[in-house]
Amino acid sequence: MSGKPLIAIMALAALPLLLTAPQAVAQNTAPQRPARQRIEINPRPLLYRRCTDWYELQNRPSGTVLYPQMRCWWVRG
Repeated sequence: MSGKPLIAIMALAALPLLLTAPQAVAQNTAPQRPARQRIEINPRPLLYRRCTDWYELQNRPSGTVLYPQMRCWWVRG
């Protein structure tokens, strides 16, 4: 093989690398947001969550405080 076709083949092979490099740099310089953590609950079918709530008096150093409470459980529907 002579030099000119070899250079042309190498240039064509390097072309995708040259085209993707600016995009990769632009992606790395963008500010990164922290990923949100999610909790997924997939109960068995025909179940739902039942909750009850109430207020409770709690003694604190600053005085007695009315504090909300909640309790939940899974119920067959």
